[in-house]
Amino acid sequence: MTATDTIPPESGNTRLGIKKLLLLAVVLVIAATMVVQFPGTLSVDYLVSQESQLRQWQVDFPVLVAIAGVAIYVTVAGLSLPGATVLTLAYGWYFGFWEGLLVVSFGSTGGAMVAFLLSRYLLRDWVQNKMQDLLTRINEAFEREGAFYLFTLRIVPAVPFFVINLVMGLTKVRASTFWWVSQIGMLPGTAAYVYAGSTVPSLETLAKDGVGSVLSWQMLVAFVVIGVLPLAIKRTVSYFYPQ
Repeated sequence: MTATDTIPPESGNTRLGIKKLLLLAVVLVIAATMVVQFPGTLSVDYLVSQESQLRQWQVDFPVLVAIAGVAIYVTVAGLSLPGATVLTLAYGWYFGFWEGLLVVSFGSTGGAMVAFLLSRYLLRDWVQNKMQDLLTRINEAFEREGAFYLFTLRIVPAVPFFVINLVMGLTKVRASTFWWVSQIGMLPGTAAYVYAGSTVPSLETLAKDGVGSVLSWQMLVAFVVIGVLPLAIKRTVSYFYPQ
């Protein structure tokens, strides 16, 4: 008999439960800290006051600034903190279109992955109790359409971002599939917002006029195209590969 054979199963389950509770406590402390700190440090008014310093950091430490940008976005998206839309526009202004697209795309997908894993391994009971009906519907749709259903949810945000992450954590979808489908599915909408941010002449304009200052007929057309894209893809696939 080995040493591990002498450990009752209940003891192992208890230890696992304690580890989960400790990890959840750490996540809650981080979330509470961010809720208190982020509204001030990531507000547009604060960023306007630090505009010259932000530009200097970008010149002196371009790689570190990009990494920090991804980390901040992962935190905001992963903990479902408010302000992701404004942050996306600000990143477009700060990094420019192409670099901003990379930073926001990987940041938002990384944040989605954090929420997905938290749901799957720490928040299972809470998510099941709060979202059982939605979980059932999504499971049924996922069984019918597979990864394409997640792609549709991502590209047409009929269901809130954080809800998709939490509910998908309890489905049978593999983490790797969740990652790449989310990365691709969110890319068109991300590109539209980052491009809009890159056209803002200054953060002061964004702070004064709000998100409405970046809306244009081109953006509205882009969102209409994004909305019909899943249907067009599905019909194209059905035409060439009829069931």
